[in-house]
Amino acid sequence: DNAPNSSVSHKAVDESEIRALFSLWNNALATGDSRIVAKRYAKEAVLLPTVSDTPRTDPAGIKDYFDAFLQKEPQGKILEGDIRIGDGWAQDAGIYEFTMGATGDVVKARYTYVYVFEENQWKIAHHHSSVMPEGIDIAKAITEDEVRGLFHLWNDALATLDSDAVAKRYAKSGVLLPTVSDVPRTDYDSIKDYFDAFLLKKPQGVILESNVMIGTNWCQDAGIYEFDLLGDKVKARYSFIYKYEDGEWKIAHHHSSMMPEPLLAAPAPTTGADPSTVTTLPDAEVRGLFNLWNNALATLDPDQVAARYSKTPCLLPTVSDVPRTDYDSIKAYFVDFLKKEPQGTILESYVTSG
Repeated sequence: DNAPNSSVSHKAVDESEIRALFSLWNNALATGDSRIVAKRYAKEAVLLPTVSDTPRTDPAGIKDYFDAFLQKEPQGKILEGDIRIGDGWAQDAGIYEFTMGATGDVVKARYTYVYVFEENQWKIAHHHSSVMPEGIDIAKAITEDEVRGLFHLWNDALATLDSDAVAKRYAKSGVLLPTVSDVPRTDYDSIKDYFDAFLLKKPQGVILESNVMIGTNWCQDAGIYEFDLLGDKVKARYSFIYKYEDGEWKIAHHHSSMMPEPLLAAPAPTTGADPSTVTTLPDAEVRGLFNLWNNALATLDPDQVAARYSKTPCLLPTVSDVPRTDYDSIKAYFVDFLKKEPQGTILESYVTSG
């Protein structure tokens, strides 16, 4: 007989009384006091908890587990169970479901309770709780070279110039912190919106430096990449965190930022510059540049408006969240804006010339 030993004689019980022992434990959870929960366990109890790899084999270890678990405000109910009663012991095993009051999450798990009659009451001698196994993704092995290869899938999506294809490389709850937008993109639509503009530059990237980390069903690749943007070469720092989702590796987090040292470097001193190469405009001429731009608007020709911008411009437009940083993206903005036949006047102006 492999049944646990009870410390004293016991009274006869039926299945309904054994099932009611779960309610005593669940009521202890409701107090939010880990000490009360730990007292539901026998002196030499073993707890194999749902969300910890560490077996808990004494009151201090059991209390420690519930210190954290009770912060979720759990309340459970048994969905299905099977009871066995022996000489001084009883077992209840099946499936229970918890509602986490702190978050509203509902979680199913498998359970086994083995009870013994100790100190004139039934206590939990063994409690094993585990997540439902069919909902667990089996760990997907991946090598460092394969992790780096995931960048090529994303880069190949860029090459299609199809923002939908790029956005589909991101996980369902993916986060994109892009290089040239202050706005975090946290869903398919906003990620696609970013690439609607970025793909106008026909970007293609190469990784210059890469540092890979691999975990269970996730991996990270962080370093420096370089993009060809219509002939211009631009370096940036990157972090990709990938997760295994729906049978393939997707981008769960992508953070891209410009190289900071050029941004932080002080301007070169102009002392000793050739005066013939320095052009300082009078304030009236600076204000007159607005009229050139406004006249271009009057043509209703987006090419003429875009031609007013320099080779390395930055337009932060009134009615678009997307920064425009090249000729094509600026023209694309004015294709729509010029439909309103805009004409402007300056009401107040403050000029600085250098």
